[in-house]
Amino acid sequence: RRAIGIPGGRLIYSDTSQWRKQEEPLYDPEYGLTGRPDYLIEDGLTIIPVEVKSSRPPAAPYDAHIFQLAAYCLLVEKVYGVRPPYGILHYAAHYQTSRTFAIDFSPQLERNLLDLLDEMHTQDKLQEVHRSHTSQARCRTCGFRSICDQRLG
Repeated sequence: RRAIGIPGGRLIYSDTSQWRKQEEPLYDPEYGLTGRPDYLIEDGLTIIPVEVKSSRPPAAPYDAHIFQLAAYCLLVEKVYGVRPPYGILHYAAHYQTSRTFAIDFSPQLERNLLDLLDEMHTQDKLQEVHRSHTSQARCRTCGFRSICDQRLG
């Protein structure tokens, strides 16, 4: 647990088969949000989502990973009725150096997440959505690459 940044407390959810059978995803119909945090840790009355990333540790967590963790915090609040004060991002347990970040689930982060979800739902209703980046690496790994007329490279 220590090696991958899982804090003390009781493991109540795991999306990795290393520890136990994979759980059902968390779901909130109000926001149309579904997610599978890697772990949920219950510590007293608190439930903390933990997300483990296999990428090389950055100096600061990536925005996309922060929003993913914020979504898990929101899902924990909706599904379990307990608002996590923070979530944990852990990078690269298999590299020589790893980094762990505790990300506060602040009201501002929640507002930013809800704005992003609104934007995503709006974009989802459009007939045509344009590529939002110039990264060939992102395009190469995109699930829509085979049908995208804006792919790079």
